[in-house]
Amino acid sequence: MLAIQILIKLQVFTRLLGAVVFGAFSSLAFAPYSFWPAMLISLISLFLLIHQQKPKFATAIGFSWGLGQFATGIGWIYVVIKQFGGLPTSVGLLLIGLLIAYLALFPALFSYVLRRIQLPLALSYLLMAPSLWLVIDWFRGWFLTGFPWLWPGYSQIDGPLAGFAPLFGVQGITLAILIISASIALTILSRKLLALLPTVIVAIFGYVSGNIQWVQETGNTVNVAMVQGNIPQELKWLPSQRWTTLFSYQDMTRKNWDADIIIWPEAAIPEIERNLSSFLISLDDAAHNNDTALIVGILDRDPKGHLFNKVIVLGKNGTEGYSYPAPQSYTKHHLLMFGEYMPFSDNLRTLAPLFNLPMSSFSRGNYAQPNINANGYKLVPAICYEIAFNEQVRHNLTPDSDFILTLSNDTWFGTSIGPHQHLEIARMRALENGKPVLRATNTGLTAAINYKGKLIEQIMQFETVVLRANITTTDGQTPYTYFGNWLLYFWIVLSGLSILILQQTKTIRLQLNHKGKSKYRA
Repeated sequence: MLAIQILIKLQVFTRLLGAVVFGAFSSLAFAPYSFWPAMLISLISLFLLIHQQKPKFATAIGFSWGLGQFATGIGWIYVVIKQFGGLPTSVGLLLIGLLIAYLALFPALFSYVLRRIQLPLALSYLLMAPSLWLVIDWFRGWFLTGFPWLWPGYSQIDGPLAGFAPLFGVQGITLAILIISASIALTILSRKLLALLPTVIVAIFGYVSGNIQWVQETGNTVNVAMVQGNIPQELKWLPSQRWTTLFSYQDMTRKNWDADIIIWPEAAIPEIERNLSSFLISLDDAAHNNDTALIVGILDRDPKGHLFNKVIVLGKNGTEGYSYPAPQSYTKHHLLMFGEYMPFSDNLRTLAPLFNLPMSSFSRGNYAQPNINANGYKLVPAICYEIAFNEQVRHNLTPDSDFILTLSNDTWFGTSIGPHQHLEIARMRALENGKPVLRATNTGLTAAINYKGKLIEQIMQFETVVLRANITTTDGQTPYTYFGNWLLYFWIVLSGLSILILQQTKTIRLQLNHKGKSKYRA
C-alpha cells in the first residue's frame, strides 16, 4: 500500500514538473530565441498532460505550466525592481513571484474549464479549447488595464503561421496554434490519422493567406532618421543633466536634417513642454528651414497638475509654426500600472521608491486620436507599452495612415530579453495592418519595420547612433484592419453553437436508441 502511494505521488510530481518544464520551453518561441516550434510542442504537451485528469488536478497542471512560461518569459521585469525599485532582494523576488503566480492563473483557468465541462475529446480539443483560450487571453489583455504579453501568436512572427496576421490579427495566429496543437494531441491520444485533418486545413489556409497581397506598395519612399540617444536612466531625470541631454539630441539631429522625418524617442526631452517654449521654437525653426519634420517624445502638465506623456511634431506639420501647446500632438492613453499610474497611490508611494519612480503618475489621453502630420505623412502613434494593444492601434488607423509610430524607453529593462519581445510585438502590428512601423527608442532596440513585419534596419542596444532607412509606404487595408476581431468573435459563436448542436444530436440519438431497445424487449 505504501509503495502504491509513493508511486502515485511520484506520478503527480512528475506530471507537475513536466508542466513547468514545457511551460518554460514555450518561452523559446519568443524573441530573442524565436524558435517558433517551441510553442506548438509546449501546447501539445499541455493537452496531453491534462488528458483524463480531474478538474482540480488539471488546474494544478495548468498553473504549473503557467509558472514555467511566465517565470522564464517575463521574469526580466525583476530588472526594474532590482535596479530602480529600492527594495530588498527578498521583497523584490516576492513581488515578481506574485506577478508570475497571477499570470499563471490564466492557463490554470483554461485547464480547469476544459476538464470541468465534459465533452467528447474531439469536441473538447478541436472546438472548445481554441475558443476558450482566446476568451481567456482577451480577458488577460483587459483585466486590470491588461497584460497581453506572451500571447502565443507573437511567437510565430517568423513562422509559417504568420500569414494569419493580416486576416485575423495576432489572436488569429493564436487560434491556429491552438487548433494545430489540439489536433496533434488528439492524434496521439486517439491514434487516428484523421485527427490530423484540422492541422492540414489550417496549414494550407495559412499558406494561402500568407501569399495574398492584402495591401499594395505605393512606390513612395520616405527617408527616416531615428535618433537613439542612449541616455542612462539614472541620469535622464537629473536637473543637472537636462541640457546635456537636450544638446546631445540636438547635435545628433543637426547631421540628419536631410531626412524627410526625424524621430526622437519617448520622453527624449526630460522636461515639461510648457517650460521649454524657446527651445522648441528654435527646433521648429530649424526643421522648417531644412524642409523636414521632427517628431519628439516629451512630457507636459496642465494647469490642474495632470501629467501627460506626449508626442509632438515640429517643423513641417501642416501648421504655421510652434506655439504652446503643440498643435500636432498625441497623448498616451494606455498607461502602465505601477510605472505610469499608481492604484492606491497615497498608500503605496510611502512604502518604497519602486512606487515613487520619476514621472510615474500620468493622466490618460483619448482612446482614439487623430493621426499626427509629419511632412505630409500621417502617422499613428503608440507610446511604449501601447504597441502591445492591437485593437487600440487598429482603431487609430485610417485609410490615409502611412505609418505606425512607436516611441519607447526600454532602458528600464537593461540587457534582458524584454526589449527583444517588445520589438517582436511592434513587428506584429506592421504585419497585421500592412503598415510600416517606425520604432524609436532611447537605448534600443530602435528599428525600421516594413509592412510585412520584416526588419529593414535596426540599431543594437546601448549604441549612441542615428538609424537611417528608406521605407516604402503602402495603400489599402488588411482584413484585420477593417474587421478587427469580429471574425474571431464569429468563430467563437460558431464553435459554441456547433458544440451545442452536436451534443443535442447525440442526446437525441441516445434517447431514440434507448426507446428502440425498450420496445424490442417489450
